[in-house]
Amino acid sequence: MANNGGRRTARRVATGLGVVAAGSLIASAGAGVANAEPEQSKEDVQEKLDELNEQAGKVVDEYNQANEDYKAAKAKADELDEEVGDEQERYEELRDQVSEFASAAYQGRDLDSTSVVLSVEDPADLLDQSADVSKLSEDQKSKLDEFTDSSERLFKLKDEADEALEKAKDDKEKAEEKKEEVEEKISEQEELLSQFPDADASPAGESSGSESGSAAGASGNARTALDFALAQVGKPYVYGAAGPDGYDCSGLVMRSWGAAGVSLPRTTYGQAEAGTRVGRGELQPGDILFFSGLGHDGLYLGDGQMVHAPRTGKNIEVVPLAGYWDGQFMYGVRV
Repeated sequence: MANNGGRRTARRVATGLGVVAAGSLIASAGAGVANAEPEQSKEDVQEKLDELNEQAGKVVDEYNQANEDYKAAKAKADELDEEVGDEQERYEELRDQVSEFASAAYQGRDLDSTSVVLSVEDPADLLDQSADVSKLSEDQKSKLDEFTDSSERLFKLKDEADEALEKAKDDKEKAEEKKEEVEEKISEQEELLSQFPDADASPAGESSGSESGSAAGASGNARTALDFALAQVGKPYVYGAAGPDGYDCSGLVMRSWGAAGVSLPRTTYGQAEAGTRVGRGELQPGDILFFSGLGHDGLYLGDGQMVHAPRTGKNIEVVPLAGYWDGQFMYGVRV
């Protein structure tokens, strides 16, 4: 059974190995920072924090996608289970009907005692073994055909359900592996921050965020989405979370537009394909902003500002795009 979501996850998992390998190098670099001499410059520490944050962001999004693929596969398996249950009832009903008329045909036929008794355990056997099918009425023949078709559908559905369940199990394991990778990255980051309490969790060159902002320039759905996002300002960044107590970047974007009645995919990968791309000079309030190879996104407020869930150790905030974020900017998406 085709599963495009499964194949996409497989491709991401394959490419994710490169991310993990790179993350291992960064982890080693991070360990070096943790044991660094006091005279090491804050700029050196900040550079390594930037690298670790970027890698962690990518793993977060891969974990989210793997988890979404698992949930989709599980939902399909549950759906097939229901179909199998319905088909089982139909199968048993038709089997009882075939048993009745086959038995009647056998008892009333004009054959000697050495004839093979009709079997109703398997529709194919019934057709193969019976030399007396021609004596059955057209209605009975129709029921035999329906019986055979029903059983074939049942067995096919069971096979598909088993395959979907196995795929769901594999996807769940992959999602758990991604989650563990994320936890490791976050742990490394927190360790670095604890060793250098004076080092900001923000990327070098990024202006400090604030807990104030306005969606005054927005209207309609965009205004609703931005009002929701601004109401979350001050709540913590939590990887893999989509509210209500914490969010990661794509979780905040999804819930914000969801408040306006617009359904968006869970990950930055999906959200990047959810609307019309616009350039930096075309941005309007409510547009989704994408950065760093789709490793991060936020919502444009207007006046050169965005609201976003930045990274572990920081809260949802309003920041200017000028400087650091403009340097990381890829494109906007208007939904």
